Amino acid sequence: MTRSAVHPIELESFRILRSRLDTTGLPPLTRAVVERVIHSSADLDYADDLVCDEPSLVAAHAALLAGAPIVADVEMVSAGITTRKAVCRLKEARSGPGLTRSAHAVRLAYEEVGPGAVWVIGCAPTALEELLLIEDAAPALVIGLPVGFVGAAESKAALRASGLPAVSNISEKGGSAVAAAALNALLYTEYTENPSKEQDL
Repeated sequence: MTRSAVHPIELESFRILRSRLDTTGLPPLTRAVVERVIHSSADLDYADDLVCDEPSLVAAHAALLAGAPIVADVEMVSAGITTRKAVCRLKEARSGPGLTRSAHAVRLAYEEVGPGAVWVIGCAPTALEELLLIEDAAPALVIGLPVGFVGAAESKAALRASGLPAVSNISEKGGSAVAAAALNALLYTEYTENPSKEQDL
């Protein structure tokens, strides 16, 4: 799941990030997610805005290594996931009374992948809300970072209250780039339980 080469611009971006923000006290996968989200957004406020749970990230990392499917709510999220193909059913989805296209896409994706997937939601709060209604989804992880003034913060609060393994943030901000970045952090990081071995990029 790791990349063999990192572009010099990316290396410089992380150098600047680390000169402005000390992340060395964070657990390794939490650090990877926080840094990559900030790298993708140039927004240092995510250091305080993101909500991560290291044991959930460790379990999700193992699930990804074992081949757990990845589901993206929109094609922009899917396009940002660079080392694995993600399921995205938005093109086939249809809206209806009380049902947005994004919510219908979640239903279609769940029919395809079943329980145990890693869900990456970076656009539509209604997609996240729909996922929370699926009792048997049993996700390996939900990266819930939808953006917007209507329902985004509320849907992320509902995700945290659900007790599902998750990455979320408290504010209304989010989006496809940061959601994909959080997933890429797990895909790129060679996790080790030896805390003395630091993983850079």
